[in-house]
Amino acid sequence: MKNTAKSVVDKMFEAFALGDVDKIVETVSEDTVWVYHGTQIIPKSEYRGKAGARKFFMNILSGTEIIKFEPEQYIVQDNKVVVLGNEHQKVKRTGKELKQKWVQVYTIENGLIKRMEEFATSELINQ
Repeated sequence: MKNTAKSVVDKMFEAFALGDVDKIVETVSEDTVWVYHGTQIIPKSEYRGKAGARKFFMNILSGTEIIKFEPEQYIVQDNKVVVLGNEHQKVKRTGKELKQKWVQVYTIENGLIKRMEEFATSELINQ
């Protein structure tokens, strides 16, 4: 597969769908930055480097059951990939379910994810 900006994001999403954090981390640069701007329910956070990206995904995969994760639309320009999507997850600790709509903005450099920013809105669906 040609190493386009979108193919890098696709590879990361495929690894996420498998819950394979090692494969996810292979798609990020040493100095990657992951910024989650937070929602009404989930606090904002920022993670740096491969270790930070690993922590970002471990928090998600250990704390939630992903019921649905759906990238719906991609907008690609040069080394930027903007993905619009939605997800449905269950918090393992409480059993509460959340639905989110999100926009993720990826910057790709040298075939790796240099930066990701996520803007999301969330709602509890089983209060």
